[in-house]
Amino acid sequence: MNPTPRRERLRSILDGDRCVYAASVFDPISARIAEDLGFEAGMLAGSVASGTVLGAPDLVVLTLTELAQQVRRVCRAGELALMVDADHGYGNALNVMRTVEELQNAGAAGLTIEDTMLPRGFGGGGRQLVSLEEGLGKMKAAVAARTDPVMVIAARTSALRFSGVTETIRRAKAYREAGVDALFLAGARSKEEVEAVRAEVEIPLLLGGASEELLHPGFLASNGVRIALQGHQPFRAAVKAVYDTLRDMREGVQPGELASRLAPAELIAQVTRAEKYGRWQDEFLA
Repeated sequence: MNPTPRRERLRSILDGDRCVYAASVFDPISARIAEDLGFEAGMLAGSVASGTVLGAPDLVVLTLTELAQQVRRVCRAGELALMVDADHGYGNALNVMRTVEELQNAGAAGLTIEDTMLPRGFGGGGRQLVSLEEGLGKMKAAVAARTDPVMVIAARTSALRFSGVTETIRRAKAYREAGVDALFLAGARSKEEVEAVRAEVEIPLLLGGASEELLHPGFLASNGVRIALQGHQPFRAAVKAVYDTLRDMREGVQPGELASRLAPAELIAQVTRAEKYGRWQDEFLA
């Protein structure tokens, strides 16, 4: 596994003038499917990783070690340029440095570090932002810990959701000065919000959790958005497919009656790279 080409591809997206929709992936097979379908980048979200690895909700109970292991599995399966949601960096600024080290070694093309206070504290209400000083320390630590300068580090801020446009711009400028490569705007709801941030901050933008108003690629591209997420439908679709199939089998449906729902043998062979393994068998085991 050579992460350099995929990191270079991710860099080229950020340096370009298009908005790319990233595929939400969660395991080696989903990453290969995304690659085979022509997606230019993938995203492993914290919520999806928690569901896949632990079967747990998005409460940051997943550990860094577990996340890094899953990232390594996804990256070794193909050449998809994978962005990784590293949540809050799994602790303070020193933990962020360890997070960057582990995910870099696992093959991630880029990662996001957010300024949300995670996990939720005792007696707290909803999610809150850490102070700008703490968030800035985390971003500086992330940049300092990176040993491959091609890997992308994006600062993710939820300030639009919690504090408004003015605070978002203040944080974006500070994080940019800290040396991050991109800004992930979480929770943007209107074109006016994106335009206001873009007018003040010359840095590539990533968008996630956006309203339908913000799904037009032309608008996004013209306002500096280089990567946009469309949700995590693949994981949810996979859960429903497994649930429905097992339920029907439990209720007496015969396996043969499920054929129309199942991946054909040719698709299974494609996503498991059976032809490549067959060549290896002929070459090394014959």
